[in-house]
Parts: sequence; structure tokens; C-alpha cells
Amino acid sequence: MIQRFRHLRRLYFLLFLLLSVSFVTYGEQIEFKGQDILIGKSLEIAEDPTNQITFSEANQLQFTRSKEVSPNFGFSNSTWWIRFTVQNNTRHKNLYLELGYPMIHDIELFDTNDPGHSQKIAESDSFDKRITRYQNPAFILSIPAGGSTTYYIKIREHTQIVLPLFLRSQSGFLSTVLTGEILMGVYIGILLVMLFYNLFLFFSIKEKSYLFYVLYILFIGLTQLALTGYGFKLLWSDQPGFNTFSPTFFSAVSGLFAILFFQNFLSTRTRTPVLHQGLYLVIACYFLSVVFKLAGNESVSFMLTNVSGIASIVLALTISAIILKNGYRPAMYFLIAWSVFFLGLALFVLRNLNILPYNTFTNYTMQAGTAIEVILLSFALADRINILKREKELSQEQALLISKENERIIKEQNVVLEQNVQERTKELLLANTELIDTLTRLKDTQTQLIESEKMASLGQLTAGIAHEINNPINFVSSNIRPLRRDIGELVMILDAYEKMLPPGTNTVTEEQLQEIEELKEELDPDYLKTELNTLMKGIEDGAHRTVEIVKGLKLFARVDDTDLNMVNINEGIESTLIILNYQIGTKLKMIVDLDNIPNVEGFGGKLNQVFMNIITNSVHVLQKDTEHPEPIIWVKTWMSGPDHVSISIKDNGSGMTPEVKAKIFEPFFTTKPVGEGTGLGLSIVFKIIEVHNGTINVNSAPGEGTEFVISLPILKKKNPILTIND
Repeated sequence: MIQRFRHLRRLYFLLFLLLSVSFVTYGEQIEFKGQDILIGKSLEIAEDPTNQITFSEANQLQFTRSKEVSPNFGFSNSTWWIRFTVQNNTRHKNLYLELGYPMIHDIELFDTNDPGHSQKIAESDSFDKRITRYQNPAFILSIPAGGSTTYYIKIREHTQIVLPLFLRSQSGFLSTVLTGEILMGVYIGILLVMLFYNLFLFFSIKEKSYLFYVLYILFIGLTQLALTGYGFKLLWSDQPGFNTFSPTFFSAVSGLFAILFFQNFLSTRTRTPVLHQGLYLVIACYFLSVVFKLAGNESVSFMLTNVSGIASIVLALTISAIILKNGYRPAMYFLIAWSVFFLGLALFVLRNLNILPYNTFTNYTMQAGTAIEVILLSFALADRINILKREKELSQEQALLISKENERIIKEQNVVLEQNVQERTKELLLANTELIDTLTRLKDTQTQLIESEKMASLGQLTAGIAHEINNPINFVSSNIRPLRRDIGELVMILDAYEKMLPPGTNTVTEEQLQEIEELKEELDPDYLKTELNTLMKGIEDGAHRTVEIVKGLKLFARVDDTDLNMVNINEGIESTLIILNYQIGTKLKMIVDLDNIPNVEGFGGKLNQVFMNIITNSVHVLQKDTEHPEPIIWVKTWMSGPDHVSISIKDNGSGMTPEVKAKIFEPFFTTKPVGEGTGLGLSIVFKIIEVHNGTINVNSAPGEGTEFVISLPILKKKNPILTIND
């Protein structure tokens, strides 16, 4: 009896362990080994039609295993719960979970190991509140290496719900982000080039088709930005309400201008009058989709948008095929362009239906289709212009034949016609000459703009050097005239002595002595000698100051930027201050404390550029603050270690906010008004210090001034990562 009881206890214990394990781990465990994977078939899904189940109650729902790589729930007013378990078989703790469908606006991730904390992306949140600054919803999964964790995802969305969930490593996630940024940048670049090119053509030839085409490019681009999440990230990041509305709105507006474009381009009113009326029904559907979206009826709005899009594509293909069959060649480009767009749309839909796999190609078929479509439509417009040009040339040839026939019949009219032709030819030649002159002026203007851009950075330096050299030179120049006068008076005395004692004469009369004394009293030789010494001393000081300025300029403008040399940091700072002396002026106080430091291996000219950029920024900040009681700039050097030299440049200006401080070294970031700075100065400083294997830190707070602390190694590493050419 006791033995049976023991067996029953063991059986109950094993059953308890089995139930415990099944409670902790759900479904198929996802073993992540470092390669990016699509985890759709490893998910468990449950529906909450009441929309009231909380995370603590989610385990009560009936979860079913997903059979699709990318689950598609369609339209639903329910809340959906997703459950999965991840086994981290990598050395890294942080993994990334990405939802490759940016149209989901309300999603929350729960960690069973930390039930009191969740990661949430809400429909009402701005983009800046997202955990990752990425257009797709993404979460960070913290799983110890070798460990496993079960997660729950709660999703509530009024539009179509598609769940392509990717599990990525950090490097895989960053690679995906970079690839997306590059491809979207290329796409936007193509659209902008075509937009501005055709906008230029519109203003040139005043053809209405170009205007509709430009507006279509603009709004089809905005539609793609809205659908891919880049619009929320780049353009309306603080408008979450507009973000949910933007795909429907931009789709409708782009569809409207697409219809207006091919109505005008293909002359559908005269070539296909019945189908022309059908296009107005499509416009009405687009309008109703926006109305239902505003009314909160997401499903009807989505359906009308899709119906309108498909109807417009079908009508565009049908109309262009009919017109092409009737012999209008530009319709061929139009037909191919819309066929490519339809192909891209079809591939995109097939991917969402899990017929095609999720990869870089299928993710960007819509963008590729619209980009190719835009280019081909531009070709169609160009071909249309060529046809109009040839028709015009043909009409001119026919007019010429008629004129020759009239010449044979009526000679008098031939004379009048010939005169008219000559006059028009002169006008064309004049217009052609004016066009050539205009192009030449445009090229000259472009060259001048490029050269002025190159010289802009030298203007400030030149002004300071001119002012500094001009002062001593003026001092020397002003002393030359009195010097010449004094020398002339001394020569007069010498000439008088020479006349008094001509060659061969040894005696002097009293009258001659009297004349010499009177001349001496009149000219005062002692005063002349004193004044001569004073003038010579002034000329010597002016020349010495000029030499010092030229020496400072020579030190500053070194030509050793391609070779490493041992650079005297203190001399570089002193030469920079000489160059900037004119800008600093007398209202700013400079406190310079240069310690006895060894030379540093580096590029002297580039280091001088670092000092100039930072000191110039401090000067501008202090000069802008006109109410500052005592503006001061401190420059200090010292040995910060056995093999490092430090330089501090500090001011007591207005300081920086943490937001500005975080972006201070980013290219093109500037707090100055438009036209007063390019935002490249401190970015260049950072790269130069990086080339020298050094560091630069910023200490600043609002109202407490700003300090840049640079640390440079005395000797560079043997194999630096960067060179000065980088």
C-alpha cells in the first residue's frame, strides 16, 4: 500500500512539472541564432472581441497557432493578442522585433519576465515618443544570452491588419534601416528631379499637362511617404492625427491629379468621350473615401480608396490602349508607365497575401513602380512635345510649298512673302542670339557663384589681415614725409658748410660764420636729430609689426596638410589670434595661458583651422550678446598626461541647451539665421580632431558659457584609421 502511494506521488509530481513547463513556454519556441527571420508561423494568435482583456487576463484567451508567414486579419474592431517565445542563442542581449507594416498605429509589447513594464506605440503619440526612431513599429527584446522569454503583443487597429513580424539582431536591424534609408533616398531623389525638371518645363512652355503631372508627382510621392511611414518620421512627426488620415488623403489627391493629367494629356474628351465621363465617377469615389475617413468609417474608406485606385488604373490602361491603337504614339509610353505601376502594385498586394516572400525587392515594388512610371510619363510628355514640334515643322513645310506655288502664280505676292520670311528669319536669328547670350550669362553667373562660394570663407580672413597690416603700413607711410623734410634741412646745413669752405679754401670769414649760425638757429639741428630718431623708431616699429603679422599669417596658412610634421600648438594659437585680432576688437577680453608643452605630430594647417573655427564661434556669440557686461574668451594649453596635450577654448556667453549640445557636431546643423552659416564649421573641427586620433568635448549649459576641450596625442598611432584626405 505504501509502495503504491509512493508511485502515485511520483506520478502527480511529474504531472505537475509537465503542467508548469507548458504554462511557461507556449507554442513553438523561436530559436534565434543571429540571422534575421520572419516569425509568422511561430506565433499564437487570439481575438478579443470585447476589447477589455488585460495582459494579466490574456492567458485566458483561446490561442491558435498561425499558419501564415505574415498573418492577415483584414478589417476588425476586435483587439488581437499575439504570443511567442524566443530562445536567444547569440552572445548579444538585445534583439529587435520589427513589424514591417507601418500602418499599424496602436501596438503594445509585454514581457512575461517584467509584467509591470511594456513597450507601447499609441495612435495618439508623436513620432518622437517611439522607442526606436524607425518608420516601422520596432521593439527591443532584452533576453540574456542562452536564455528564453515569452512575449505578448496587443494590437488594436481600425484599418487592415497585416503582421510581417521580423526578429533581427542589432546589426541586422541597423543594416535594414540603412538599406531602407538609401533606397528611399534614391526614390525621393528621382521624384524631386522629375518634379523640378517638369516644373521648369511648365514655366517655360505653359503647357497645362506639365502642371497636372508635377502635382501628380508631388502627391504620389507624399502618398508613398505616408504608406511607408517616412512621412510621419520626416514631415509630420508631431501630428499623429494627420498621420492616420494622410494615406487616404494623399491617395485621393494623387488619384485626382493623375486623372486630370491623362484627361489633358490624352485628350480623352474628344478621343474617348464615354470613358472620359467614367473618370469623373472615379474622382467621386476618391472624394467619398476622404469623407468616410473623416467620419471614422475606416473599412468603407479603405474599400473606396482601393476601388478608386483599381478603377483608375484599369481606365488608364484601357484609354491609352484605345488611343495607341488609333495611332497616337505618346499613348505607348503612357500605357507602359501605368502597366509598370500596376505590376508594382500587384507584386505589393501579392506579398501582403503571402503569395510572394518578404524581401528587399517585394518591399519596394510600389516605390519602384511609381518611380519608373514617373520617368516613363516624363518620356511621354517629351514625345508629345516632339510630335507637336514635328507637326509644326510639317505645317511650315506645307506653307513653304504653298508659298512657292503662289510665287509661280503671283510674282507680286512672292515679293511680299519673301520679305515676310526674311523678317521672320531675322527675328528668329535675333531670338537665337539672345538665347545664346542668355545661356552664356547663365554659365558666367554659375561660375561666379561657384567662385564666390570658394572665396566666401577667405573674405573674413582677408579683411582682418588687411586691417592689421594697414595700421603699421600707414604708420610707416605717415613718417616718410617729415623724415624727408628733416633730411632736406640737414642737407641745407651741409650745403651751406660746403659753400663756406669750397675746395682749396682754409679760412672762414666772420660774415660766413654769422650766416651759418643764423641758419642753425632757424633749422635747429638738435631738434632735427631728436625728431629723426623718433621717426626712424616709428618706422622700425611699423616694419617690425608688419613682420610679426606676416609671420603669423605664414604660420597659420601652412602648406603641410598632406604630410605629418611636429607642430607647435602654442605658435598655431598665437598666429590664429593674430589673424583674428581685427574680429576680436577691443570690446572682447582675451585671456591666454599657454603652458610649456611639447610639439604634437599632426597637420598644422588643419589644427589652426580648428582653433579659428572654435574661437570665431565664441567671438560671434559674444558679439551678438550686446548686453553682456564683460565678454571674455579664455585660451589655455597644458599637459594632460605623459603623452597627451590638451587645449581649452572657453567663453562666458549664453551657452547651449542639451538639445543643441547633442547636435553641435552634426553636418549642416546651425543655430544661426539662414544665410549666416553653413553648419559645417564644428563638423569639420570634429573630423580634423578625429584624424589626429584626438578627442573633443563640449561643456556647456544655458547661461553658463561654453568650453571646448581638445585632447591630442603627442605622437599619432602608426596605422591611423583615417587620413587627412578622408
